[in-house]
Amino acid sequence: MTIRVVLAEDQVLVRDSLKVLIDTTPGLATVGEAGTGAEAVFLARQRRPDVVLMDVRMPDMDGIEATRRICAAPDGIGVRVLILTTFDLDEYVYASLRAGASGFLLKSATATELLAAIHVVASGEALLAPTVTRRLIAEFLRGPHLAPVVRDLNDITQREREVLTLIGKGMSNSEIAAHLHLTVGTVKTHIGRLLAKLHARDRAQLVIAAYEGGLITIPDGRR
Repeated sequence: MTIRVVLAEDQVLVRDSLKVLIDTTPGLATVGEAGTGAEAVFLARQRRPDVVLMDVRMPDMDGIEATRRICAAPDGIGVRVLILTTFDLDEYVYASLRAGASGFLLKSATATELLAAIHVVASGEALLAPTVTRRLIAEFLRGPHLAPVVRDLNDITQREREVLTLIGKGMSNSEIAAHLHLTVGTVKTHIGRLLAKLHARDRAQLVIAAYEGGLITIPDGRR
């Protein structure tokens, strides 16, 4: 199957480069190009791509709001958003994931990493590089930008709490299984229950839930 991609990037040169890369890669194809957030929302609803490659800083409507609208729309089910972010400049990682993004990628990534990221997000795995995700969110929460929402975790079991904590720490399913002496299948079952109980779209949002629920403590004492 061909993975259908919408490109949302206001810089034409960057967008054209991404289009060439994607369209010359077997199994991938661009089905729309947007130069603003509003255009990205329109194309996501019209073309129903598998993945929207979303820049954060765009005119008319930023990538976070566009992501929120795409992921919240009933007709947007199945459309996954991969955020493009510059770590040194963008302070939007936490907000992007809360808006429903399935993952993010640094703009310094290589072409190989970008293509792999698109495949990962399209497959539903969502979280691209757990350790990088954890580092970025932790760095963001250290600043005065945005305090995390407090999330109630009373409905999850102790084992689910343990699994969620390890997800928040950036562990893969196999690493969680080894750490808790479980099978990978059992870990996947716990993750499925966590997704349902916490109304999380994917693994990326479980990372956010771990922070919001206070399961992850950042060295300076802040959540």
